[in-house]
Amino acid sequence: MKKGPEIGACLLAAPGNLVESNPDNNSSNGASAKEKNMLSSAAELENVQLQPSKETSRKKLCGYLNKLGIKGPIKTWKSRWFFYDENKCHLLYYRTAQDINPLGSIDLSSASFDCKVENGEGVFEIRTPSRVFTLKAISKQAAMYWLQQLQTRRWDFCNAQRRFPVGSSQLVNESLAGRTNVDNEDFLPPVKTPTEAVGLKAASLPAPQTSTALQNISLKHPWTEIQNTVYSICGSKQLWGNNGNVFSFSEVPEHLENPDKEQEAEVEADCAVKERIPEDGRMESRLNRLRKNRWMNCGFPGLPEELSRERSPMDKVSVLQQQILTLTEEVKSQKELVKLLHKALEAAQQEKRVSNMYLTAAEDKDRLELVRHKVRQIADLTSRLEALEQEKKELEQILSLKDSHIQELKEHVQLLMEKNHAKQEVIMVLTDQMARELSDPLQEASTVTAETLYKQQEEIEHLKDDIDAYKTQNQFLNSEIHQVTRLWTSVAENEKALLMKCACLQAQNCQMESKYLTVLRKLQEALPGLPSTDAELVRNLIQEALQWDVKEEAEEGFNLNPVSEYDEYGFMTVPDYEVEDWKLLAKIQALEIKSNNLRSQEVVEKPLRDKWNSVGELSPSAELKSLIRSGIPVEHRQRVWRWIVSRHCSHLPDHYQRLLWQSKSTEHPACRQIELDLPRTLTNNKHFSSPTSQLIPKLRRVLLAFSWHNPAIGYCQGLNRLAAVALLVLEDEESAFWCLVHIVENLMPADYYSDTLITSQVDQRVFKDFLSEKLPRLMAHFEQYSIDVSLITFNWFLVAFVDSLVSDILLRVWDAFLYEGTKVIFRYALAIFKYNEEEILRIHDSVEIYQYLRFFTRMIMDGRKLMNIAFNDLNPFPMKLLRNRRSMHREELEAELCELEQIKAAYVRERAEQGPQDVKEIVSEEEEEI
Repeated sequence: MKKGPEIGACLLAAPGNLVESNPDNNSSNGASAKEKNMLSSAAELENVQLQPSKETSRKKLCGYLNKLGIKGPIKTWKSRWFFYDENKCHLLYYRTAQDINPLGSIDLSSASFDCKVENGEGVFEIRTPSRVFTLKAISKQAAMYWLQQLQTRRWDFCNAQRRFPVGSSQLVNESLAGRTNVDNEDFLPPVKTPTEAVGLKAASLPAPQTSTALQNISLKHPWTEIQNTVYSICGSKQLWGNNGNVFSFSEVPEHLENPDKEQEAEVEADCAVKERIPEDGRMESRLNRLRKNRWMNCGFPGLPEELSRERSPMDKVSVLQQQILTLTEEVKSQKELVKLLHKALEAAQQEKRVSNMYLTAAEDKDRLELVRHKVRQIADLTSRLEALEQEKKELEQILSLKDSHIQELKEHVQLLMEKNHAKQEVIMVLTDQMARELSDPLQEASTVTAETLYKQQEEIEHLKDDIDAYKTQNQFLNSEIHQVTRLWTSVAENEKALLMKCACLQAQNCQMESKYLTVLRKLQEALPGLPSTDAELVRNLIQEALQWDVKEEAEEGFNLNPVSEYDEYGFMTVPDYEVEDWKLLAKIQALEIKSNNLRSQEVVEKPLRDKWNSVGELSPSAELKSLIRSGIPVEHRQRVWRWIVSRHCSHLPDHYQRLLWQSKSTEHPACRQIELDLPRTLTNNKHFSSPTSQLIPKLRRVLLAFSWHNPAIGYCQGLNRLAAVALLVLEDEESAFWCLVHIVENLMPADYYSDTLITSQVDQRVFKDFLSEKLPRLMAHFEQYSIDVSLITFNWFLVAFVDSLVSDILLRVWDAFLYEGTKVIFRYALAIFKYNEEEILRIHDSVEIYQYLRFFTRMIMDGRKLMNIAFNDLNPFPMKLLRNRRSMHREELEAELCELEQIKAAYVRERAEQGPQDVKEIVSEEEEEI
């Protein structure tokens, strides 16, 4: 039983507040212990401390409405007293205005309102996520007033709930500034308050009567009905005991004759009690008189006022008779309720008597006889129940037959009505034809009778009323849609601001952790000079920082570390290197990349994703080229790659399947090398890290099919990595096969993957030329310390940076590489050196430079910055210049190779001329020592 603030929120909803325990009359009243407990509980209800209203000037929203109740297939209207609770945004409903406990409540914070003309005048609906409540007011004006007030108070409550905590970031506060000052379009003009149906005055009017006494009683809440009845009876007894006559008004102060003043005084008195303000004896007696007066007005509504207004004795008598009829109906309903309670009590007493007989039985035999008697009763009841069940089934069958028969009759009647309607239409048509034939146009105009005109006018009036009703409905629905849209927009903006704040906080967290790991790395470098205890502490901190505890994060449900163990394609964000220094660098890089991505989410990533979402059918253009260079989102990458491959490779039907069949029937010479390279492919990806991974067999089939497709190349180390990346993105092995064909045969120059790798060597010389032109200081630094960059960059060009760059940057490089060709590899290779140029220039030792170049690609944190260097800072970069440099260096390399072949041939001839040496003449070092 709820006794919270919602019980005392409405002064008219707590008749228990009228009962005051009088210490002077305790001996004369003779109240039972049960009544005293009820009185004390009622007094406790008076002491409930109410929160002060946020808008003291606003009137209480309460009044009688009819609520549609459903009892099985029967729908009935029940009169209920409704009261709006501003603290919870709930609409409470009681059976009468004098009840203490509500029968239920309607949550308006997430509800919507609707009114339909076809439902009838004054009917409207409140739709909550769990239920639809249908209510009916006494008039259309009252219904519109209720709807407008509920809209306004729901909006005020939602505005009051929408607050941000203290200390929110400036970004969030600025984004939310000025949102509460929403323009207020008056779709529906303010409805005048119907004082006769809404407000505190409505409580003094008689409650709407129902056709039967029990119709208005809630059978779903019997306990609440009993409590309200008991409180009502206790209140009546207390007043009768103190006053002796219900109709005596001697103790009512004269200055409270005005009902408005009486209600204001009563509100002040109740608030004084509920706020626990100490009062003297005079205040208590005054409060008691006020409550008695309110009970008089509630129990006999309008009686003093009517008696004072009416002058004729007959009018007074009619008013009293009306009150007698009201009380008689109330007594009837109470008697029926008492009868139901008596029946329940008799059943309980019968059960108690049987239990007492069983307990007082002297011997086990008597008890056994009682148990047998009980068993016989149970068997009898069971048989009766089965008989009733059988009878119920028979009646249901009969009912179904009757229903089917009724349905057939209805169909027959409908058919007859349609026939009759058709006949009437024919008769009308024939009548009109005959009338036209018998009369001329002047006589036809004069045949319009007054009755026909009256009917047409009446129909026009009805149509006008319907138009007005639909206009009102349209105005209200427009206001409802507008208000709900404002609420939704406000919530969406708040959610967006919170997501932005969360992204900023996560980025800050990543940066803090990255700085922490950087400090640990510096301490790791200084470990030899630290004391043993400090060195051990540093090692422990490094181990803790490198550990991943995914299970605990999943159990907690909240991950303070936003870096996940794997990315969307299965690459480890922090590769498991053997050297702890490299592990720290990898984790620092992962945190910095995550921080940059979070910071650029709203500014860069979201507009880029919106542009990609707006792209329909793909076609080559400068705009598409710019979008691909910026990076393809994950959800669009597979579609774009398939489109790029299909533009350059004509997919022969069943070609891939024939190659697979050929690889199964005949073993390729490169099969052994492929099997050796499979376990070494993308070891930092979970889809290839295990021999039992699902993508390993697909990769094997792709490589074997390509070796049969291009016998000139067959298989070359490095193709396994290219095919693996294609499989990760495209997922389908046949699409990955054609992607590999596109890279090897279309993008890369000829002989790039041949036995001599001649074109790969040419590209290294071309790259050194570009490095001297674009980064002359860095190239001079390499020449000073005799650094051969091709030892580092050769593998970059051969596998397009696979296993050299982190997956996030690698896939962006591949996006542009598949669309533009090998020029992209040159651009990014130069950009990587440009990105780390200053760090390399600080190193003045050749060994340290080589060590730095081994992992310096892992120091790249900002992929957007690298892309900007590659495509903006290194311009111009014409493809024609690249072709000319390749042609020039290829001629030089071929000349060098030709010279080497001549030297080799001369050496072979010289050895052949010398002839084979005698093995016996050759003495080993061991023999000489002996």
